[in-house]
Amino acid sequence: MISIQKLFKSYLFYMMSAFGISLTIKASIGVSSFNSMNLAFSSAFGIKVGTMTMGINLVFLLIYMSLTRFKYKHKYTIQLVSFILFGSFINFFTYTVLGDLVIGHYGLRLLTVALGTVIGGVAIGMIISYNTITFPIESVCVELEKKTKASFRFFQIWCGCVFSWCITIYFHALFFASLRSRRHLDQPAHIHIYDECR
Repeated sequence: MISIQKLFKSYLFYMMSAFGISLTIKASIGVSSFNSMNLAFSSAFGIKVGTMTMGINLVFLLIYMSLTRFKYKHKYTIQLVSFILFGSFINFFTYTVLGDLVIGHYGLRLLTVALGTVIGGVAIGMIISYNTITFPIESVCVELEKKTKASFRFFQIWCGCVFSWCITIYFHALFFASLRSRRHLDQPAHIHIYDECR
């Protein structure tokens, strides 16, 4: 039976973690592999990063539900509510509370990303210690470990890093290809004619 008090405290630390993530986003010098994927999708589709975080977590929740054959309805509900709140908190802090924050000095950016990482790390540590809420991606890794010979660590690295990096690189490539195409179209007509003749 899940303790309501622990669940409530976990949600508070979810909010704290979202604030830490928002600080690292505003620092604009680097985020975790999972958040970099969310930012890439967010930029590509023009969707808020917190909303994209909800979408990615929903995908992993559906995979987890499929792997467990829809047996843990109570757990699915808690996870659904958790990542919806989490994404909403990220949007609130990133676009409302810190929306006008511009950090120009690189040293301040480093301090901001360090502060955000510490806040997020402490919050996630507390959530794990309460053991009432798990992220869908972690639940998927646990189930895959049970069904295969590979370790939880292997799937965690694969899901959290390799998948994220591949998606991020793909969308960055699309973004820069779009920029090159736009620059080519913006060139004067006589330049295009010269290029073709040459």
